[in-house]
Amino acid sequence: MYDYHLVIKNGKVVTPNGVKDYEIGIKDGLISALEQEVKGSTEQIWNAQGQYIFPGAIDVHVHFNEPGREVWEGFSTGSAMLAAGGVTTFFDMPLNGIPSTVTKEAFEEKKSIASSKSLVDFGLWGGLVPGNEEELSALSESGVVGFKAFMSPSGNEEFERADDDTLLKGMRRIAQLGKVLALHAESTPIVELLQKEKESQGLSDADAYASSRPIEAEVEAVQRAISFARITGCPLHFVHISSAAAAVEIQKAKQEGLDITLETCPHYLLFTHQDLAQKGALAKCAPPLRKKHERERLVEALVKGQIDMVSSDHSPCTPDLKDQDNMFTAWGGINGGQFTLLSMIELALIYDLPFHEVAQWTASAPARRFGLDKIKGELKVGLQADLAVVHTSDAFTAVKDNMYDKHKFSVYEGRTFPCSVAAVFSSGEIVYEKNKGLISTRPGGKWLKPVENDLSSAACIKKRG
Repeated sequence: MYDYHLVIKNGKVVTPNGVKDYEIGIKDGLISALEQEVKGSTEQIWNAQGQYIFPGAIDVHVHFNEPGREVWEGFSTGSAMLAAGGVTTFFDMPLNGIPSTVTKEAFEEKKSIASSKSLVDFGLWGGLVPGNEEELSALSESGVVGFKAFMSPSGNEEFERADDDTLLKGMRRIAQLGKVLALHAESTPIVELLQKEKESQGLSDADAYASSRPIEAEVEAVQRAISFARITGCPLHFVHISSAAAAVEIQKAKQEGLDITLETCPHYLLFTHQDLAQKGALAKCAPPLRKKHERERLVEALVKGQIDMVSSDHSPCTPDLKDQDNMFTAWGGINGGQFTLLSMIELALIYDLPFHEVAQWTASAPARRFGLDKIKGELKVGLQADLAVVHTSDAFTAVKDNMYDKHKFSVYEGRTFPCSVAAVFSSGEIVYEKNKGLISTRPGGKWLKPVENDLSSAACIKKRG
């Protein structure tokens, strides 16, 4: 009988208090020792010489489209892609499956599918749409992470946007249930008016699309949602915030004591409107990629600690939905779930940020916000042994041969990161190794039912300086 199933030696362990020269002892899927020297017998030793060990990333925003649209991306390929990028937990959004996850029955169907296919652990969002207010309690009891609503059209007929009446009533009920509402915040009146104007002029290129979804549309929706939160007491999580101006409005609300968090995505931090103009629909998302100076302001907000977490918003589709010149009709989503951790490490290296902040954005803040911090999110004795081993002096260029998603086309293709994921462990079992690819294709992911969130959003942020 061994004392440990696995001991990882010679690595640099990224903890909340900085990088430590620790060894990690793993037993029964948990971190059971974290010391300068782990003593005792072990079944296996992993040599992480010259490598950094991060907590496995928690991506709270992906679209895997099952049931009904597995041809876009399913739980098998999607979870494998995430694992190859250092993600050991994900939350799947409710809108692109058929049916959408807006009833208990739909939730149970999706949970069953994901449990039989996912390589890593997962949670599931429920949806708030017009007409399903009576379904919220059953969805909450079933174990949704929280609820997702769109303040502008979702692009999916099965998942209608929430008008103000739906939003107010839904937020009041969600507050009573002790859940969080995730919001796609763009103003429908602004977006629809500007799009109609551009189309009436015969314009549908990258410039027309971007100008139809200005920062003002994001800010107005954020401000309106915050007003509704004041009235209802509903905790909010703003997804894929693309502008520093919107982040500022959210910070003001936090200072009032409102329970609000926000995420941004790597594509808003790395790419700009110029990429949309050059690469076309491959780089289309909503909100759109912003101009260079706005991207720089968003990075500055991240550096200052004004953004809680970073998620991929992996939103794939079949190639035909991107292979068109009309930016208004092309599918709006970035295929990029494999590259979140690499992107944030790249930014940390560029801006001389400590790696424990990367771990916070990608793991500990999501775990705390969504009730997983007692089992995940940090490298700590007693927590699940979810680890991402990263080599910071071994560059990685994204090409089709090393992309694990179903449809291997992405705005990230051709990008060289200054680091690479060397290995990934989920509950102490290796699932990915760079030199070998996926080690395990056996679905071993567990469905996670988060506990009620009792953490104020202010605690999710550590100010710099």
